[in-house]
Amino acid sequence: MTDADASPVSPDTPVRVRMAPSPTGSPHVGLVRTALYNWAFARHHGGTFVFRIEDTDAARNTQESYDNLIDLLRWLGLEWDEGPEVGGPFGPYLQSQRFELYADVAARLLESGRAYHCYCSADELDERNEMARSEGRTPGYDGHCRELSAEAKASYEAGGRKPVVRFRMPDRTITFTDLVRGEITFSSEHVPDYVLVRANGHPLYTLVAPVDDALMEITHVLRGEDLLSSTPRQIALHDALAEIGVGPGRAPQFGHLPYVMGQGNKKLSKRDPEANALGYRDRGFLPEGLLNYMALLGWAIAEDRDVFTLAEMVEAFEISRVNPNPARFDLKKCEAINAAHLRALSLEDLTARMVPYLQAAGVLGPEPDDAQRALLTRAAPLVHERMTTLGESVEMLGFLFVPEGGFRRDPADVEKLLNEDGRAVAKAAHDALAELGTWDTPSIDEALRRALVEELGLKPRNAFGPVRVAVTGRRISPPLFESLELLGRERSLARLASAQEA
Repeated sequence: MTDADASPVSPDTPVRVRMAPSPTGSPHVGLVRTALYNWAFARHHGGTFVFRIEDTDAARNTQESYDNLIDLLRWLGLEWDEGPEVGGPFGPYLQSQRFELYADVAARLLESGRAYHCYCSADELDERNEMARSEGRTPGYDGHCRELSAEAKASYEAGGRKPVVRFRMPDRTITFTDLVRGEITFSSEHVPDYVLVRANGHPLYTLVAPVDDALMEITHVLRGEDLLSSTPRQIALHDALAEIGVGPGRAPQFGHLPYVMGQGNKKLSKRDPEANALGYRDRGFLPEGLLNYMALLGWAIAEDRDVFTLAEMVEAFEISRVNPNPARFDLKKCEAINAAHLRALSLEDLTARMVPYLQAAGVLGPEPDDAQRALLTRAAPLVHERMTTLGESVEMLGFLFVPEGGFRRDPADVEKLLNEDGRAVAKAAHDALAELGTWDTPSIDEALRRALVEELGLKPRNAFGPVRVAVTGRRISPPLFESLELLGRERSLARLASAQEA
């Protein structure tokens, strides 16, 4: 029996962790949290972060999903030390390129007696499991083929049956120290013999993941709580691998991370909108903002502190401080954390990061000219404290860059604020601003307050709302007077004039 060492790190064994997703579907935020904890653990202990792809399920794998996994980790800045596009001493790092290796290990396990051929059909297994339930016994494989005679095997094969390769679990209790949950014990009756290789020769996750962990000398496996029940199987298989000379002769230490829950205290599923990890990039979350929030789903840097940098996390991260209880994903808090990181950016950095989102929306072209870049630099301070995500820059600043022929106002805001009274306000604003000799924020402020507040007797809210919709297209925008200065006299007056016909 292997009992993982209670100490998280041995001074004699360099830390090696792995992230091993399958290229199926869109990457889930739970994957981000798992990748982050593994990466931070490796960096904290000066270890190695291995990225490998578990792509043995050819029917479900897609190139798009593979590309998305690579893009996601690159965007997040969770650079891997070994893996696809990087290489390393234990490659290849795609399991689909390692089938010969798995076949060799399976053959050696059979030869050693730690695995055996099982000829039971699916119907037979179902029938025996149903009988176990009716008799009050724990369902699961009953060892029917454990000690088959040569004659019985020959009879099955003569009948055309193709065997699976099944691992022979030890008939004893398995205890290990989980790095998150403490000591855990599984009795043998709850961990029956399990399949390593299908009848068609295709290796299963139950074989390939432990074999790769052994051959890549992984020291710590930090993964989701849903995989906890497979851990005694993997520990037993690592013992068997050590016996046949595969790997370093020890099982990795395991730590099972808490579930990420969604609305209604249900496990966050791939179908939940907030589960799509790449959706946060598309919305304009900062990598550092998203990672900061992901870190909080089970761990805290301090009781009274939620906002921190990735470097600060690496310095403080201890796996023993991960909370085993489920963590609830709160989109509002995620947005608030991201907004805090946005406010921490320099104006130069903020400006550069907004450009791709303005380009993607068609507000800026592929190569913004000097005048556009200068205008964006001047506009950035107006939204620095107001944005939650970079994607909001399109609605907040798009009005400054869109050509007049393409300028559109939000229909709902037009209906609400550019009614008959609003159009009259827009005309008064136009006439007051047309007389200005100096086009700057103080002059615009003074002219509009005099014309709309003092002369028309309007409250500021009623005075400036129609003007805001007229020139920016929306009732929510950067500060009005500064926006008018940046938009310029000619374009501002043209929009106020056209608003009278809205």
